[in-house]
Amino acid sequence: MSAEATPLPSEAAAQPAFSTLQRVILPHAGQMDTVPLYVDTGVATGARLSTMDGSADTGRTAKTVVPVSVAAEVAHAEDFISRTSMSVRAGNRVSFATYFNAFPASYWRRWTVLDDVRLAVRTTGTGTVVVYRSNARGSLQRVDSRRVTGPADTLFDLPLAPFGDGGWYWFDLVAGREPLVLEEASWQGRDDGRAPGRITLQITTMNKASFCLDNLRLLADDPAARELLQEILIVDQGTARVADHPDFEAVAAGLTGKLRIIHQDNLGGSGGFSRGMYEAVANGSDYALLLDDDVVIEPESIARLLTFADRCRKPTIVGGHMFDLYNRTVLHTFGEIVNPYRFQPDQPVADQVLGHDLRGSSLRNTAWLHRRVDVDYNGWWMDLIPTRVIREVGLALPVFIKWDDAEYGLRARKAGYPTVSLPGAAVWHVSWIDKDDLVGWQAYFHIRNRLISALIHSPYERGGRVLRESGYADIKHLISMQYYTAAGRAMALEDVLAGPDQLHRILPERIQQIRAMTQEYPDAQLAPDVEQYPAPHMAKPPRRGRGLAAPGYTRLIPWAAKTVVRQLVAPVPPESRERPQAHIAHQDNKWWRISQYDSALVSNAEGTGVSWYQRDRGELRHQLARSAALHAQLLREWPALRRAYQEAAARITSLPAWEQTFAAHTRSELRR
Repeated sequence: MSAEATPLPSEAAAQPAFSTLQRVILPHAGQMDTVPLYVDTGVATGARLSTMDGSADTGRTAKTVVPVSVAAEVAHAEDFISRTSMSVRAGNRVSFATYFNAFPASYWRRWTVLDDVRLAVRTTGTGTVVVYRSNARGSLQRVDSRRVTGPADTLFDLPLAPFGDGGWYWFDLVAGREPLVLEEASWQGRDDGRAPGRITLQITTMNKASFCLDNLRLLADDPAARELLQEILIVDQGTARVADHPDFEAVAAGLTGKLRIIHQDNLGGSGGFSRGMYEAVANGSDYALLLDDDVVIEPESIARLLTFADRCRKPTIVGGHMFDLYNRTVLHTFGEIVNPYRFQPDQPVADQVLGHDLRGSSLRNTAWLHRRVDVDYNGWWMDLIPTRVIREVGLALPVFIKWDDAEYGLRARKAGYPTVSLPGAAVWHVSWIDKDDLVGWQAYFHIRNRLISALIHSPYERGGRVLRESGYADIKHLISMQYYTAAGRAMALEDVLAGPDQLHRILPERIQQIRAMTQEYPDAQLAPDVEQYPAPHMAKPPRRGRGLAAPGYTRLIPWAAKTVVRQLVAPVPPESRERPQAHIAHQDNKWWRISQYDSALVSNAEGTGVSWYQRDRGELRHQLARSAALHAQLLREWPALRRAYQEAAARITSLPAWEQTFAAHTRSELRR
């Protein structure tokens, strides 16, 4: 494959024909831990693949061999001149085959009106610009190269036709005997003459003022990103308000009058994000950009999402990916779908890695990153939604937290509006690997909202496996002595059975009721210091000290039945009521392990506290019966509930329905 390479015409002549799709950017000063997301100094080996593709009659399948990444040079902080400029040391080679700087060609080919792309590179010094591409299997292919000397403007016109299923473009810089300086580079598309759409950027927050202000500072320091925003809206649902922070006025002064804060009662993520969507429609914006409050944004992502969305063939929801806030080169997820039979979030590509570290295996060395990933929804840590979509399909379900983003993506898809998770646009966020929101007060929202979403969208009779898995989950929680979690899940099933028309009314109430229940259950009460409990002691460890292991598939049902019977029948030893038998770390708190104890201290996921789990035969008996009765009722009433929720979905997500909820729960408004 070849590409045309010609000198860049004068800026005045080129500007009317082409506009920037994606700038090449470099990390902010002080964020050298993120360099592998911007620049790759490793060997340009690519993903080595077998020539067997598995489609021949031989029956043999392709085998992917990922080579060990060997660093050729080390990136030096002093080589980064600005956000768009860096120096390549004499004799060295730097590749821009990275998450933030490679061009995701297959996404542009599939979803936008573009047929080709132009790479424009401005350099000073002597060296070579080499352009590469990949295919959906991750194979690296050299496209073209150009020798540069002195101040040079070089462009490459590149087709998008070969990228049907995947693949990226990128370029390398190779310095000669002297340093080669990249002044700036960009991926460009033919300008259609339309003005960019206008965005309302909205952050929903709950007592995280410092996080909000940090992101507002990033926007204040980035005029290009700020120029794209019609309004910056903070929906503050907390008691420690952003506007009361001592740094607020100084930060707000840098936002050129675009900042507005709405203080409302705690309506959860669905209530906060729906408010942002509602206000974006009301103020005439073209898009609502939803951001979580506990993220760190890459400001360039705003322009990339907007530029892509403006050029999509039809109105499209365009979201960014999530990197781990505490390990910043770890890509937590590259796109998600909803498994229709289990009705659970799932990965669309079988070999996709959850929590992939781009420091250890770069884009060029990771085959699955080159296949285009088509998704059902994008997490609302960063999601750009056209207001045209909002006007047609409505706002979020009034479900407080959990499943609101997934359900919205499914609802939009039914209306003909796709969702794209766009590589090169991202935030850093605390990953849910470091949380356990299936246990505790959030368990209520997980199961209730999963069932509601399944009632509306599942194509299967009685929701596929969703009720069966819910019943299994209750048993696991109960034999794990997580009685508070099980009680919240039972309340969730009762609320599903109560129907859709009470969801707006209970929106601000349930969280208070669920948290009030913590006083009734020892497993919900957290002590910050393990020394507040008696020291663990167990005279006879389970299985005679041989250790505990998960039961195999064939033994699972009899093992679980035996465990349930033992917990129902065997009395709790008096000494287990007086002191715990063991202290179990969070990562070891598996249902098949904890269920073998009568009493145990268990650390929480955040490492901030410890709870005392205590077996209670009466509570186990009561909650098992309650769970069985509720699941049986749901199974019987599923067809009627399905009709009720599907009929009500448009009504309860409509702008007028939410408008009434906002009016009842708005406390104040502030403009700066």
